[in-house]
Amino acid sequence: MNKVELLDDCNNSLGEGITYSSNDNFLYWLDIGNLSKLHKLDLSLKKKEIFELPEIVTATSIRSSDELILATNNGIKLFNTFNKKFESVLNIESQQLLTRSNDGASDSLGRFWFGTMQNNFDKNGKSIPINENIGKLYKVDTNKKISIVEEELGIPNTFVWSPDNKNFYFTDTLNGTILSYDFELESGELFNKKNFATFDRGHPDGSTIDTDGCVWNCRWGGSCIVRFTPSGKVDQIIEMPVQNITNCIFGGSDMKTLFITTASNEGKNKNDLDGSLFSINLNYQGIEDNKSKLELS
Repeated sequence: MNKVELLDDCNNSLGEGITYSSNDNFLYWLDIGNLSKLHKLDLSLKKKEIFELPEIVTATSIRSSDELILATNNGIKLFNTFNKKFESVLNIESQQLLTRSNDGASDSLGRFWFGTMQNNFDKNGKSIPINENIGKLYKVDTNKKISIVEEELGIPNTFVWSPDNKNFYFTDTLNGTILSYDFELESGELFNKKNFATFDRGHPDGSTIDTDGCVWNCRWGGSCIVRFTPSGKVDQIIEMPVQNITNCIFGGSDMKTLFITTASNEGKNKNDLDGSLFSINLNYQGIEDNKSKLELS
């Protein structure tokens, strides 16, 4: 039985954007809001810093020991955790007040992929219903060329590549199905979109992948994480002590610890652990997130 451990009682409103750096043994994740927060946890020293950010920030990709590429409601930003400098890299949908960014990640050549969606925060930061499919899936090449890959999205989530870089996994949470695409690494092109996996508890949110090519998918509203085989079959279900499971990443010295972000819950299953960061030691080895190689000049 896999033991779910409480790692940080951080009380996030919307924990997301988690990533891990093996070079430093640092764990990063976000608490998304109109003014988001970046958490940085030194797993060796058990020391945490929290950085307040000036806008909606939803996804992270490590660029260097001190630098993170961030997806925001105004496009792509660079944040330096040493000098706390927050600067623009690319404006994308910055004039579109009805949308914000959501999940994102870098591929193995350092391109940054991220999605946008209807902005579901009001001016006070309260959640409002999502009733328009106005989101897009973007690919940003390392030379900062911007491509729109998919349109008319509800909530883009799950940015995961197979270990051999031949498949890309993605989902629109509102549709409930995880998709797979054939992926051409050198060109960054996607082909042959097809349904990959569905599950009857909650909705598909963020994901990560292990060395066996199995996708670990967090289930918003489903109180669990599901491991799908490369053929899309349910292999394992990990029960979680809270309802809204948002994202996960493998990390640790052997890459066998799964770190999980969660969100608050105003429903009948609300409890004191909502929004906490959890960890699980597993017998599976994960694959570290790719680093961003976006050119800054």
